[in-house]
Amino acid sequence: MSPKLVRDHLLGLQDRIVAALEAEGGDAFLSDRWKKEPGSTLQGDGISRIVEGGRLLERGGCGFSHVTGPALPASATQHRAAELVNAPFEAMGVSLVLHPLNPYVPTVHMNVRMLVATPASGSPAVWFGGGMDLTPYYGFEEDAQHFHSVNRDALVPFGADKYPRFKRWCDEYFFLKHRNEPRGIGGIFFDDFAEGGFDNGFALMRAVGDAFLEAYLPIVRRRRDTPWGERERDFQTYRRGRYVEFNLVFDRGTHFGLQSGGRSESILMSMPPVATWRYDWHPEPGSAEARLYRDFLRPREWADATRP
Repeated sequence: MSPKLVRDHLLGLQDRIVAALEAEGGDAFLSDRWKKEPGSTLQGDGISRIVEGGRLLERGGCGFSHVTGPALPASATQHRAAELVNAPFEAMGVSLVLHPLNPYVPTVHMNVRMLVATPASGSPAVWFGGGMDLTPYYGFEEDAQHFHSVNRDALVPFGADKYPRFKRWCDEYFFLKHRNEPRGIGGIFFDDFAEGGFDNGFALMRAVGDAFLEAYLPIVRRRRDTPWGERERDFQTYRRGRYVEFNLVFDRGTHFGLQSGGRSESILMSMPPVATWRYDWHPEPGSAEARLYRDFLRPREWADATRP
């Protein structure tokens, strides 16, 4: 196990993604380097890279963090072995959320991470997690098929079971139980991954992170110049409200960061700049907005649709 190897890879991944997004959108990301103050519950450092008010991205953040703490927070111990409760930990990862300005370009989330817990007795427990998911406001089959196919192909070297398993996990995880609806069209999600030891887990995490730009940028290029107006903007901000609800109510990563004493600005940079809520609103029957609910906000085998 080599935390430095993982850290170096994650910093390089952050650099590659931000450079590609800057080239695509034409707007520079601000870089905010931070370090936890002595005496804080957590120790560690990170780099928050963010753009706001851009021509492509109304708000986008890609953050790296590497922290250690005296005890795993409740969000990380509720489903783990008893000996890991209150175990010192080390966590590092790259997490991004992109909220485009054009409502026809979907919001996207990606995260890859490693967590190590060291109980008082026994060997350190190491696991990897992450994934990516797509949240369109206006649905296009070719976009959904492309996104899922890239995710499927990235996981092929790790076994035929991984994409179906992680796809189902994503569908179940990114689901707003109080709304009885998914957040978007899914993708892949995995956690507690330690199969095959450190080398295999690290390789799978790398494959997922490295697939992000291939999965997302072709969709951006297809949709970024689509004309839009007040109707599309209203629907975009309404659906962003669902995104906020999920992140604050259900997201384990958000809970982990806040419960462990993480840096609030870096944790909450996933929030959209503008979101709205309406009381008991429903889309007009037969509209493009209604089609999102009917055809996209339900689990589908998107990657299989591209097979011969």
